[in-house]
Amino acid sequence: MTELSEKQKKFLRGLGHKLEPVTRTGNPGLTPNLVKEVAAQLLAHELIKVKVAAEDREARDALIGRLCSATHATLVQRIGNMAILYKRHPKKPKIELPK
Repeated sequence: MTELSEKQKKFLRGLGHKLEPVTRTGNPGLTPNLVKEVAAQLLAHELIKVKVAAEDREARDALIGRLCSATHATLVQRIGNMAILYKRHPKKPKIELPK
């Protein structure tokens, strides 16, 4: 996971605001297929929005934390049941972060 400065997070939040969720978690929670799909979306887009279905705040936070760990992504923002995740492409980055 990449450590982002507050300036970089603010920049990514601005980009992520207009995004539609590319993945939605279901009742089974964190499955291998979900991790695979999120990893593929991060590789393709670098910045994605995920809709998390969980009963309470603690369950959502835990699921998002496990998803970030499993995909090596960084949590940019979480509001309610939406999370914005970022992972820089290893070879061809598409998003130029401010310094």
